[in-house]
Amino acid sequence: MGLSAKGEPVTVQDETKVDVGIHLQQGSLTLTQNGKDFEGYQASVEFVAVHDGPWTANKVKFSAKGPDGKSVGLTVDLLNDTFDGPRPGVPAAIWKVVALAAISAGDIGITYAIPDPRPM
Repeated sequence: MGLSAKGEPVTVQDETKVDVGIHLQQGSLTLTQNGKDFEGYQASVEFVAVHDGPWTANKVKFSAKGPDGKSVGLTVDLLNDTFDGPRPGVPAAIWKVVALAAISAGDIGITYAIPDPRPM
């Protein structure tokens, strides 16, 4: 090998927004919108850090197949309207998707905990 290296490599996350994509096992997540079921197969979770605060999950964009077999995109906003806590009514299964993405996000320096769904 004709390569040499020296130094102490460190990763730095300077971005204020990071998208983390994950693939979902077939049949493991069903999303229902307007009475129609969609099978999720991929999710992209947007993590944001505002004003040097801790990272938080802002939204999840799902790729899913509809009843007709066609692919669709579905987006779930995770933060409430004042952006200071979780949006009420987000299903536990979606928070599990966020947690799975957060595991991957840890590889790039994001630390994240699922918010307490109880009202403050």
